[in-house]
Formats: sequence, C-alpha cells, structure tokens
Amino acid sequence: MFKKIRIRHKLLFGYSLVLILSISMGSAFIYFFVRNQLTVSLENELNNTTRSIQNLVRTSVSVSIKNHLRAVAEKNIDIIRHYYDLQQKGNLSESQAKETVTPLLLAQKIGDSGYIYCLDSAGNVTLHPRQELLSANVADFAFVRTQMARKKGYVEYDWKNPGESDARPKALYMLYFEPWDWIVSVSSYRSEFMSLVNVEDFEKSVLEMRFGETGYSFVIDGNGKAIIHPKIQGVNILESDDLPNQYLVQMQHEKSGKISYPWKNPDESKARYKLVMFDHIPEFDWIVGACSYLDEFYAPLRTIRSMILATAVLTFLLLLPISFKISSSITRPLKNLIHHFNLMMTGDFSSRMVPASEDEMGQLALYYNRFADRIEAYRNDLEKQMDQRRQVEEALKESEARYRSVMEAAPDPIVVYDMQGLVTYFNPAFTKIFGWPLESCLGHKMDHFVPEENWEETHRMIATMIAGETLSSVPTRRYNKSGRIVDVSISGATFRNRRGELEGSVIILRDVTLSQQLQQQVMDIGDQVRRRIGQDLHDDLCPHLIGIHGLNTVLAENLRECASPDVPLAQKVVDLMESATEKARTLSRGLCPVHLVAHGLNAALEDVARQTEAVFATDCRFKGDDQVVVADNTVATHLYYIAQEAIQNAVKHAEADRIEIHLLREDGRIHLKVVDNGKGLPKEMKSGGIGLQIMQYRAKIIQATFRIDSNSETGTAIDVFLKTAPFVSEGL
Repeated sequence: MFKKIRIRHKLLFGYSLVLILSISMGSAFIYFFVRNQLTVSLENELNNTTRSIQNLVRTSVSVSIKNHLRAVAEKNIDIIRHYYDLQQKGNLSESQAKETVTPLLLAQKIGDSGYIYCLDSAGNVTLHPRQELLSANVADFAFVRTQMARKKGYVEYDWKNPGESDARPKALYMLYFEPWDWIVSVSSYRSEFMSLVNVEDFEKSVLEMRFGETGYSFVIDGNGKAIIHPKIQGVNILESDDLPNQYLVQMQHEKSGKISYPWKNPDESKARYKLVMFDHIPEFDWIVGACSYLDEFYAPLRTIRSMILATAVLTFLLLLPISFKISSSITRPLKNLIHHFNLMMTGDFSSRMVPASEDEMGQLALYYNRFADRIEAYRNDLEKQMDQRRQVEEALKESEARYRSVMEAAPDPIVVYDMQGLVTYFNPAFTKIFGWPLESCLGHKMDHFVPEENWEETHRMIATMIAGETLSSVPTRRYNKSGRIVDVSISGATFRNRRGELEGSVIILRDVTLSQQLQQQVMDIGDQVRRRIGQDLHDDLCPHLIGIHGLNTVLAENLRECASPDVPLAQKVVDLMESATEKARTLSRGLCPVHLVAHGLNAALEDVARQTEAVFATDCRFKGDDQVVVADNTVATHLYYIAQEAIQNAVKHAEADRIEIHLLREDGRIHLKVVDNGKGLPKEMKSGGIGLQIMQYRAKIIQATFRIDSNSETGTAIDVFLKTAPFVSEGL
C-alpha cells in the first residue's frame, strides 16, 4: 500500500508524522515536567504545613503542661514554707514538720498516675510514694543529674515503670526549698494532660493555613472527630453516613504519608480529587493534615495544553504548501530520468539528460550520463570476461579431476576433514587399510578409530595444525574396522578458503606396522649384542683383570719385602688394575643388567640409582612398590633403558642435582616416572633428540604411553604408563 503512494503524499505524510511526533514528545515532556514540578511544590508546601501544625500543637501542649505543673509545684512550696514557719516559731520540730508535710504531698494526684517526690542536692530520695526508694541515691539517672544541677525549672524525659515494656514521655516541674535541701518535683506523663489542651489557642492559626482557593488544614482525633476543620468541625467522620470514611481509616492505619482521593464538602455539588499530606501526633492520637484540590493546582496545565494544540494546527497548515512545492521539484526530474532508463532498456545507450539545476537533481542527471557511458563500456567487457570465465572453469574442472586421480591412486590413506572434524572425503587406500567405506563416514566424525590412550597426543596434533603448523611423520596408532591396532605415521596440514579462513585439514596416515616390526627386530638384535658384550666383559675380561690384579698385589708385596724403591710404582699399578676391574664391572652391568634378570626391575632400578650417586655425585633415589613385578624380561629391559636414558639426560643436559625414580601401580597401569630438579632439556633436544626418540620408540614397542614435561622452573618429568596385562603380575 505504501509503495503505491506518490512522493508528494509521502513527503506530506513524513513531515506530518515528524511534526506530530516532535510536538507530542516536546509537549509530553513540558506537560509532565511542569506537572511534576507543581506536584513536588505542592507536596513540599503541604508537608511543611503539616509539620507546622504538629509543632504548633506540641508547643501549645507543652506550655499548658508546664504551667499546670508549675502551679502545683508553687502551691506545694507554699505548704512546705507554712510548716517551716511553724518550725521556726518553735511550734513544731523539723522532723514533725516534715512528717506533717509528707502525707499532704503524697496525697496529691497529678493526672492519672503522676505524683510528687523530693530529692536532696546529692540525689538522695527524701520523699516518694514508693517507700522502698526512700533514702536511695538515684543520681545515676540523667534527668536526676539535671535536677541536681538546675534545682528549678521544667524537664522532659522518657521513663519506664516496672512491669511496662516501653518508656513513655514524661515531664516534671521542680522548685528548690533550701532550708530543708528539698528539690520538690511534680511529675506526670504527658499523655495524661489532654484535658489541659485548649484547641482555641491554635485553631485560628491552623484554619488560616490555606492552599489555592479552597485548600485547607485540619486536625482529626483518634475517634474520627474533626477537632479543627473549616467545613465539618465537630463532626465524627467515622460515624457519618454522608461522608466517605475509608480514607480516614487508611490515614489512621498508615499514620504518616500522602493520599489522594475524591471529597465533597457539605456545601459543594460534586466531589473533587484532592491531595492530602498527613502525620500523626502519638501523644494525643491526632491526625494532622493539609490538603489542596488538584483541579485548582493543575489549572496552568490546561492553558499549556491549549497553546500546544493551537501551535500544532497552525504548523500543519503552513506545512501543506511547502511539502507540495518540494515534492514537485523532485518528481519532475525523476520522471525524466525514468524516460531515459526506458530508452536504455531498449538498447539505446546514446540518450543523455540535460541538467536543469545545480542541486542534487542536477547532479543526478550528470551521474546518469556517466552511468550510461560506463554501461556501454561494461557491456563490451562483459562478453570478453564471460569467455575467459568459461576457459577458467574448464581448467579448474581438469585440475580437480587430476588431483582427485592422484588421491585415488595414492597408496597411503588420505582423509579430508572440515573444521568441525567431520569427514568430507577419504581415498580408497583408507578403506583398504582401515575397512570403513566412504559412504558410511561422510559427514561424521572418526573418533571411534582413535584408541583412548592416543587421544592426548591427537589433541596436541590438532592444536598444532590449527596454529598454522604442519605435521610431519608423527607416529601413533589407530583402530581398523575389526578392532585391530594399526601403527601409523601421520602427516597433515590445514587449508584455507579464498577469504583466508580455515576451512579444513588434510591428513595422511601411513601404515608403518611392517617398518615398526623391522625396527623392533633391529633393536632386539642390538639388545642381544649388547647383552652378549656385557656377558663377555663380565665373564671373560673381569676375571682376567682380577687375576692380573692378584699377581700385581703379590709382586708389590715381594718388592716391599726386598725394600725395593719400585714399591710405590707397583702399588700404583695395583690401584689402576682395581679401578679398571670396577669400570669393567660397571660397563658390563650397563650393557647387561644382571640385577634385572636375577632380581627383577625394582632391584635393577635401585642399582642404577646407586651407580648414579657414586659416579656423578648426584642425589638419586629409587622409590618403588615391591608388589609390582614385571614378568616379561623384554618389557622390563625396555623400562630399564628408558629410566637409564632419562637419568643420563637429567645429569648431562638438565644439570640436575636431585633425581627420583618411581615405579608404582595406578588405575590398573604401571607408572614409571623419572623426575629431576634441573633446568629443563634444551629446545632442540625436546623436539628431535635421538635419546628421546629412542625412549618413545621403546615405549611404543611395549605398547606403553610416553609423556615428557620439561621447563626451566620445575625441571623435567618423564612418565611411562604401561597396561598391567599381559606383561605385569602382582607380587605375592
């Protein structure tokens, strides 16, 4: 519907909408701002008036109470002075005079529960209705200390009698009778002096507090009676059927606050809303309030509303001719532009527009002319580009077919993943080696062909490729479809799309099972040759060296008996032969660990620790579990050489001065751990050291997991995790 409307009507509608919204928003802001300011001003004025009424009532009450108590105190001072004069004339002794005065003072009631008592200047009670307080010192109370200091005047304080839960406001007036050192105090609770309050003292002042034309102030007691009111004074609102009393009930319940409600006075024809600010005087249970009718107070808002409406109508009338004039200056050039576009659609690119002005419409004509020039040039270029695109697409199809042929013919399995790890392609070699057909794996992850113990290194390989690095012949293992473990060497890299974003990865998995078997056979042969050389050193060379050492010892003794000067030289030969014998033994144990065969892996590792301490002066300790027995000698030999190589790296490269060897059982696995406190292995050694590669290969031969953690702060930790079956048995 809106699309079919003419531009001039759209402009008129748009300008009108903007005008209406602007005036509405501005008017709403002004209206509510002024209303809020008026409300705040009214509430402040009413609130201040309510406080003034409270202060006026309290002041009047305080004056009445003070005058009454003062009159009683002065009367009793006159009584005391009368008996004191009799004492002075000798008619009574001082004790008789006091005894006569006491019942006269105690017999007087001040209000309902007030009484008269006397104190001396030290705070001791000399007269009181309660006999147990006589002669007691009550100077600990703050109001008593005030009496002791002033001895005359009016005092207000809070007091809680025994058995009462809360303190109540109390007042006293005191006069001092110096001959007897009596502070005569007349006290009573302030709430018991209601009868002393004369409303006429402040009624006129309250009624003079008015707001607007008909707003007023009022005072209502706890029974609902209007004590002060300009219209219904003396009427009980709660008992009247003609007056709404629910609002007074609400004020009595809330005690203090504000309320707005409709109210109709007896001399008015209809109810009007008014705002009331009220508060409570708890001593008299009075509600004091000040109110103003909202229609009087918000009268300026009606004037503002009328002015805003008149302004909006006048502005709209001025907007009509202006919007039609502007729309005409836009639509006429647009129609001309449409005509030239229609000519262009028929194939005529020679027509051009003549700019009729220098504004935006004139610039639009110039832009159309440039556009027509470029369209004609683009049409010629487009045919050439389409021919080139067809050639590129044909070449791309040939290239894709060529690369697919290479991947299909490759002897190694090749897998292509997207960035979510889902298979998008793998070649026939993958199906041949691992057994899964491409159709069953497309769009799925291949997590099921990764052994659980190889996930950690798999995650590291994934992180390496995402970081932009390539994998090159990383040895690992994978399951085939039948569940058999296949040893593979993984190479791979990520590839990106035309925007440079990572799109996926290409992984090559080379089956190295046969080469692993050949390498294992080579390593086994090397271990056999090493053991044979060690046995030859132990069984042939060592006895030979021991024999030579014995002969040299005899020769040295003979020379010593002959007192030959060559004795030191002969003794040196004996020492050298002893050292050579020990070195041959050490070399034979390293090549063929006799303890490993005779006493097991624990004893062999403990012997390595002792040799390391002796040769390198390094603190090396073995902590093993005697319940762990490695039954397979081949497995034990590989673990032994892994530990030996780790110790050599710690001493020579990490420069450690403390090494620990652990052999434990954890979660159904054997855990060999070699830890040192050195400076960590060099970076080039961690990435491609021969020793580390041999340790990793030995761990792979015995189907163990190898892990190394090395840094300059905590040293190096080498961990080998071996499944207990079938190589390891529990000790008895």
